[in-house]
Amino acid sequence: MKIKRTLILAVALGAVLIGLIGCEAQKGTLVPITTSSDEALAAYLTGRDLGEKLRAEEARPYFEKAVELDHKFAMAYLSLAFTEPSTKGFFARLNKAVSLVDRVSEGERLWILGTQAGTNSDRVGEREYDRQLVEMYPDDPRANNVMAGHYFNGQDWELAIEYYDRALLLYSSFSIPYNQIGYAYRFMGDFEKAEQAFKKYLDLIPDDPNPYDSYAELLMKMGQYDESIEMYEKALAVNPAFRISHIGVATNLCFKDEYETARERLRTQMLETAPDNGVRRAAHGAITLTYVYEGRFEEAIKELKKQYALAEDIWDASAMANDLGVMGSIFIEEGAPDKARSVCNKAMKLMENSELPKPVKETAKRGYLYNSARISLLKKDLATAKAKAREYSRQVQALDNRGQIRASHTLMALIALEEKKYGRAIEELTQANQRDPYTFYRMMLAYQGLNDHERAEEMCRQVVEFNQINSLTYAYVRNTAREILATTYSP
Repeated sequence: MKIKRTLILAVALGAVLIGLIGCEAQKGTLVPITTSSDEALAAYLTGRDLGEKLRAEEARPYFEKAVELDHKFAMAYLSLAFTEPSTKGFFARLNKAVSLVDRVSEGERLWILGTQAGTNSDRVGEREYDRQLVEMYPDDPRANNVMAGHYFNGQDWELAIEYYDRALLLYSSFSIPYNQIGYAYRFMGDFEKAEQAFKKYLDLIPDDPNPYDSYAELLMKMGQYDESIEMYEKALAVNPAFRISHIGVATNLCFKDEYETARERLRTQMLETAPDNGVRRAAHGAITLTYVYEGRFEEAIKELKKQYALAEDIWDASAMANDLGVMGSIFIEEGAPDKARSVCNKAMKLMENSELPKPVKETAKRGYLYNSARISLLKKDLATAKAKAREYSRQVQALDNRGQIRASHTLMALIALEEKKYGRAIEELTQANQRDPYTFYRMMLAYQGLNDHERAEEMCRQVVEFNQINSLTYAYVRNTAREILATTYSP
């Protein structure tokens, strides 16, 4: 399992700065963390250790204890946010940490505000906060790890690896960078180096589940489904509470066309034993994908509604809107624009009426604009689709948000495909998300339009062999691409 942003920190007690326990860096070179309680510090350190090993469910009680003992422990609130089982809980904890930034050290302030900026899709702001953090504390391995995470999320793999390597030079026993380096090389297509990184990760913490889980995902990517399942089972043998590995097993089973077996696994091993609604929602989401892989969209929507109901119980507006957005995506794929528009409108109203931060609402508005352009295209209203796509592009370019800029290129490519401007479509798709298998599927369509069947076959094969875990877009196209590869491009 990969992570998006690491919130595991060095700690200080009150006004006294203390060194990072177990770290090779020297005192005074680390980000100081402010707390007034010895007991809170002890709880935090225990949670931190578990969090560094991506055992969020186990870390949560320790972070909860830390903030109970010290109501002004900002970094404990920040770490707790990333262990919360609901989006609503995440924002509550993050907002509490932000509210305390005037009471903490400058390093903490930069860390917290950088996290807030990233949550708000403010990539420029996030990068600046992270840059200042690592400039102020160049010898802090975790500060370097945060900077690496920024580049990792932006798909700047080489820069990410550079900062992860810096973190490891400062703290050779720091396990998280090995995990992320493995994923970075995997995304770059260098499976040999990815495997080396994951093996080092496994050697460093062999009694923890995530190294097995991450290695299993590499084996899945390489098409070694049975070997991948075996590695996921090892993760679960090490720690049965590491439930995310069940999703990996289920994904492999889908790739083997064993859909009902995958669903049974998710129902019995995740849904029925779930300790909270966060795990229940994850199980429903994974079951939804098994139906999408099979092309059973009606059943997928029914499963999504169960997921939505769990968020509705606590009125988690962000999670509810996200679920409706997934429903809209499925309706678009199904060719039902009116249904898609209905759920997308409902999602937007939820966000507008929520108490979520304004930047989060603005991100939702851009997502709504993106979906509206797709729906207009599906209804053959090309003029409206173009106007909305141009406006979406203008907004995301102004923000310099790379992920959303890639999405804008996808929109332009879809319009070009509709207009049969295949060369233009390929030009746009080369700038779209290269971690989205649907990008390569659309490239296949464009090359077919140009009668370049050699390149079309190459793209089709890339889709079939993409082997992406828990991916809605891959569920849309994998089996269709397999059929095309077998019937159109078979020897």
